[in-house]
Amino acid sequence: MSYQVIARKYRPQRFSDVVGQEHVTQTLANAIAQQRIAHAYLFCGPRGTGKTTVARIFAKCLNCTDGPKVDFDDADPRCVEITEGRSMDVMEIDGASNNGVEQVRELRETVQYVPASSKYKIYIIDEVHMLSTAAFNALLKTLEEPPAHVKFMFATTDPEKVLATVLSRCQRFDLRRIPTALIVQHLGHIARQEKVRIDEPALLAIARGADGGMRDAESALDQLISFCGEGIEEADVLSMFGLTSQSQVLEITRAILAGQAEPALRQLAELARHGKDLGRLLADLLGHFRNLLLFKVSGGDVGLLEISESEGATLKAQSEAVTTDALTRIMEVFSDTEGRLRDAASKKILIEVALLKAIEARNAVSLDTVLKQLRQLRDQVGPASGTGSLPVSSSPPAVPAAAPAASQPQPRPAAPAPKLATPPAPPSIPPPPASAAIPATDLNALWSAVVEAAGRASPFTASYLKETHPVAFDGRTFTFGLDPEFADHLNLLDVPKTHTLLQTKLRELGHPQTQVKFIQAERPEGWSAAPVAAPAKAEAPAASPTNGKPAPKPAAKLASTSLTKDDFKNDPLIKEALEIFKGRIVDVRG
Repeated sequence: MSYQVIARKYRPQRFSDVVGQEHVTQTLANAIAQQRIAHAYLFCGPRGTGKTTVARIFAKCLNCTDGPKVDFDDADPRCVEITEGRSMDVMEIDGASNNGVEQVRELRETVQYVPASSKYKIYIIDEVHMLSTAAFNALLKTLEEPPAHVKFMFATTDPEKVLATVLSRCQRFDLRRIPTALIVQHLGHIARQEKVRIDEPALLAIARGADGGMRDAESALDQLISFCGEGIEEADVLSMFGLTSQSQVLEITRAILAGQAEPALRQLAELARHGKDLGRLLADLLGHFRNLLLFKVSGGDVGLLEISESEGATLKAQSEAVTTDALTRIMEVFSDTEGRLRDAASKKILIEVALLKAIEARNAVSLDTVLKQLRQLRDQVGPASGTGSLPVSSSPPAVPAAAPAASQPQPRPAAPAPKLATPPAPPSIPPPPASAAIPATDLNALWSAVVEAAGRASPFTASYLKETHPVAFDGRTFTFGLDPEFADHLNLLDVPKTHTLLQTKLRELGHPQTQVKFIQAERPEGWSAAPVAAPAKAEAPAASPTNGKPAPKPAAKLASTSLTKDDFKNDPLIKEALEIFKGRIVDVRG
């Protein structure tokens, strides 16, 4: 008797033998038990998952003696005929080589004849998606209303290519990739039947290489038995199929998570030197990081993963050293590389670059995080820069308490006070509101004071604020209006940065927790864009008996009605943004 390969020798012969497709076999068994047998079935799924096998077993159930029934006798002559492929009532047709209209016409003629010895005449068409559109259309009428003695069973790996009109006439069953654990268990059973010794890591390596296909796994085992004889180890599997061991994948993963480029590149060079499949290595890395992400998101639920106990312990240790955002960025790098790998002239170079990018992605910061940090920096820099002259004007209220007891020539020793008060900006902010409070009833004066104060913090922003005019202030919300002439500037002003700056200045002027609102409103007649109260406010510190000399200089500068190019370039927030984003100023427009 000629040798029979393992994939055929251990092919399932009844529904209970099918591995990993219980959702299909149980449904078909129930349909037989309830006598709810349809006229057409479509079995979809990846290669080697049991599509044709399930169709043959279903045919045995329908055509067995005293059938249809699930528990048929294996020695039943009708079942034996179907198993050996010589049944006249069960015809298996290859859709790839019989895909024309002529073959479908012949099929339509033969369906009219009753079965020779069985209850049903069954047509099993494999790779049905290979039929031409004309062949599909020629089959539609027969498929929808076949004779009572005819059953159709289709199998395909690409159901998307099957016409929708055909799909709607069939009961569809999707077969899944078989879990790794079930493949390992089934291969272990076969190895015991064949009297072959194989260790657990070798079985795991075969199962990983099969990628959910039982037939691929059985063919690999058959090949390994021929190569190794009665003893198979993991190294044999890795050597024959060019696979990477789990320990090597974990070693590269540790290097990526630790930000160590040299060990990762050295490990890759070692694998390439031994002829490992680099495409498979990339897929293994992507799969491991996927497991790591699911493990971290699920809080350590290994039920979502197809892993061993040792892999679970490794995932737990590695998940503590990385965030979900970092894992997502690393997976994006590997996914993009996997898509470009097929067209790459050098796979090794492409994967080397991917490893370096993954290490960078480990420590990268998202744009949202950068913007959030910039807002926080703006909030910190804004009050400090906005009150750059406050230490000079705020020091007088603290010094006059000691001034009466001292002689008049003491302003010089008090000169260092601004330097001491400048670093701790926040403590120097509370005193001014009490002395600089402006009543809400004087709307124009309050608007002028706010614009002037904002100009100290950002001349760039102040240049646009001077185009506004006060509309209303109810104690909670200060409304700024923009004439329709400057409507295009509304989007430049109505931003969180400007809102925070103006709220800070209003708080300093004695109006805490005030919101800011910008609207489009026509400017009142006779309204002057220049802040009328700015000169008076700017000269107030000059009257201070302690240190009045530095104050007039910024006041004179702020009295300017236009923003110069140098003012824009010297703005502290502009400098900070240029430094962070490594940018340069191309043009300044008023």
